Amino acid sequence: MSAQASVTAITRRLVERSKPTREIYLERTRKAAEEGPNRTVLSCGNLAHGFAACGVSDKEALSGDRVANLGIITSYNDMLSAHQPFETFPELIRKAAHEAGGVAQVAGGVPAMCDGVTQGQPGMDLSLFSRDVIAMSAAIGLSHNMFDAAAYLGVCDKIVPGLVIAALTFGHLPAVFIPAGPMTSGLPNDEKVRIRQLYAEGKIGRKELLEAESKSYHGPGTCTFYGTANSNQMLMEIMGFHLPGASFINPGTPLRDALTKEAAKRALAITALGNEYTPAGVMFDERSVINGLVGLHATGGSTNHTMHLIAMARAAGIVLTWEDISELSDIVPLLARVYPNGPSDVNHFHAAGGMGYLISQLLKGGLLHDDVRTVWGEGLADYAIEPGLNSDGTVAREPAPAQSANAKILSTIDKPFQDNGGLKMLTGNLGKSVIKISAVKPERHVVEAPVKIFNTQQALQEAFKAGELECDFVAVVRFQGPKAVGMPELHKLTPPLGVLQDRGFKVALVTDGRMSGASGKVPAAIHVTPEALDGGPIAKLREGDMIRLDAKNGTMSVLVDDAEFAARAPATADISESGHGMGRELFANFRSLAGRADEGASVLYG
Repeated sequence: MSAQASVTAITRRLVERSKPTREIYLERTRKAAEEGPNRTVLSCGNLAHGFAACGVSDKEALSGDRVANLGIITSYNDMLSAHQPFETFPELIRKAAHEAGGVAQVAGGVPAMCDGVTQGQPGMDLSLFSRDVIAMSAAIGLSHNMFDAAAYLGVCDKIVPGLVIAALTFGHLPAVFIPAGPMTSGLPNDEKVRIRQLYAEGKIGRKELLEAESKSYHGPGTCTFYGTANSNQMLMEIMGFHLPGASFINPGTPLRDALTKEAAKRALAITALGNEYTPAGVMFDERSVINGLVGLHATGGSTNHTMHLIAMARAAGIVLTWEDISELSDIVPLLARVYPNGPSDVNHFHAAGGMGYLISQLLKGGLLHDDVRTVWGEGLADYAIEPGLNSDGTVAREPAPAQSANAKILSTIDKPFQDNGGLKMLTGNLGKSVIKISAVKPERHVVEAPVKIFNTQQALQEAFKAGELECDFVAVVRFQGPKAVGMPELHKLTPPLGVLQDRGFKVALVTDGRMSGASGKVPAAIHVTPEALDGGPIAKLREGDMIRLDAKNGTMSVLVDDAEFAARAPATADISESGHGMGRELFANFRSLAGRADEGASVLYG
């Protein structure tokens, strides 16, 4: 079966599976569109409250129903580099809206936490749940029913998925996502990794480590490695929520500002008041989801999206599964080498041809659905472009380059870096999990070794420092799932496991917690479900059991007698300390309601 036929078959299966819930969703979206967006449904008192703080001209414009009002949902804060640039965006958007004959108002803000700040800290236990909080926060802003379209300002890990869930919940409104862009390149990624491993081995101190980290994360914009934040930006563009070419332009540049203004004007152009009405819930369909997954695999994107995309799709009545994700990974080749899948960062990716070149290659290979709607119009081919500036300061778009500017970063559909996306589902007598092998050497795709069990990542780090891990082993870090502690990211495990692997030991990780898009060279079976707290098989493992991880054949098994393993009582753990401090006590109900990882780990759709 050709790539095109295979993608079509998976899409059809997704459509058929989703029909019952998708039809209900589309009917609700249609009814919402019929009832609005229309400020005349508001009473005079309602409306007066809605524009009380506006200037005279905006009050006059909003008094009727023929001038479009753009609601801005922003994740701005000035502590986090990725979101700090959004401070100036509302004024740019308001100015652009006035130029287009419309109005723009900040409808509300959403929280934006940084996994980089909270790695290994108690606050990380709130990270995954912040996605659903963001969706609910955005809904509160939009619930005032003052708006004809929405502009979403977000970049990082849980922020964009949360905003997408909100955008699809308000699916009758057009939704344009406006990125801030990546920071300029800092310390090379391979040097950053080297310094981190030296610190893990105790060969350098905190001062040297902090100096290196500060050179890596040094200015406004998102981190430049290809983790969840930049995977988000790729997804928003390839799924049609961004304007063509918008994803990876640095903040504070004339092109960035021009794209922001253009996005605001485009959002106003596609409301129900004009001739190009593009409601988000209709625009985003099963083909959009498949295009997003194809982009994720072709770029070696974040494992977090094995949950986020499921939750996003669910918000639009689309029932995506890990099986769909894994099956697509088998047929989508890896076309990009961006850290951790290579030494280069997203700025180098953009300079090599970026999203325009990538989309052109995937279209050439028949791997994308071109017949989709986007905020730009009809068809994904319009995104196979390279952005620039016209002499008048507006955005110019030229066809994407025919050749990659750096074949070590971006390759062709005919000569990919590898013939699959490297993001696979594992199944076996331990349940289901996800593994990312695009940065794992082929000789490490199969690991068979005895188990060492830990109930926290700190316990593994302490064992490493004590010299207790100088052997072949599979680290099992359990009771880290959504119901247990909120499914924190366990990226702090990467340096010690990387050091042990470099010393020649066969090592791997099995966990019901998360690893980020920055997980790299150590084979890691993550998001194990059912989780340990739910009595999943991972809770029945004992120290010394042999585990076999086989990423080639997609299996994850404990090599013990089936009857004996089934008869074991699941282990328990005292996780009460993880239930309070840094706000964790406020999320007790979230933990009890959280769904399984393979269903999106959501409290909204559990």
